[in-house]
Amino acid sequence: MNWFKKLSLVTLTSAMVLGSVSFAPAQKAEAAVSGKISIMGSSALLPLSKQAAIEFKKKNPKVSITASGSSSIAGPQSVRKGIAQIGACDWDATKSKGGFSGFSGLVAHKVAIIPFATIVHPGVSVDSLTKSQLQGIFSGKYTNWKQVGGKDLEITVVNRAFGSGTRVNYQEKALGNASFKKTKNYVEVKSSGDMATKVKSTPGSIGYIDLVYVKSGLKALKFNGVSPTTSNVISGKYPVYGTGYYMTKGQPTGATKEFIKYVQSAKFQNGTLKKMKFIPISAMR
Repeated sequence: MNWFKKLSLVTLTSAMVLGSVSFAPAQKAEAAVSGKISIMGSSALLPLSKQAAIEFKKKNPKVSITASGSSSIAGPQSVRKGIAQIGACDWDATKSKGGFSGFSGLVAHKVAIIPFATIVHPGVSVDSLTKSQLQGIFSGKYTNWKQVGGKDLEITVVNRAFGSGTRVNYQEKALGNASFKKTKNYVEVKSSGDMATKVKSTPGSIGYIDLVYVKSGLKALKFNGVSPTTSNVISGKYPVYGTGYYMTKGQPTGATKEFIKYVQSAKFQNGTLKKMKFIPISAMR
């Protein structure tokens, strides 16, 4: 083969290779997510919902998301009425719990494990209470901290209003379903934020809240000598916790479906969610 034939063969081969590259199928672009999502309900889950919304919107700027929190019962009620796409609730609202009947037609999506803590004003000297002592305080049997090993100081009980998922879980897990009793030093608040503010500003007060709200100005007590930490919940040592759900009317679609998938994703569950002192749903299966 002379040099001209060799050169022609090389040129033809190169053209065939280059041609195969240029005609390779292009990668399919990821479909853009758009739409409107309204989240209503649990104030315990509100910090998580707000942060998840911020992160999801960065990836999906065409999605509009709003999140508000009042009580767990307001979540499924809002979805049933059609004024919210997602109802945040501290229990599976398709089932009866805490005096509430299950909501038919709704679908429950598990999103987080929520540890709850007994909180007191920083001036309270007690560091740990037993279930029996808590029952005595919330039933009105004990009205002074000296009756449970503290200083001579009147106890002010701060309770969540009926309809609160935090109240339902705390009453079941910390108080063994013992009844609450309204005494002269008894106050009810509407949300987790209101609970934190009231206990922080009221000497001698006691209440309960999920861990994400336990910050400066509040003192979290041990329960039966065990600290309210995520690790103690996971190990089974600390029993005061609940499960958070996003409720939807039927199976979610579009932006709502993608948002719930994001919150349930390993990246969010093991990242942002854990940093906020919630527990990944996979840790408690």
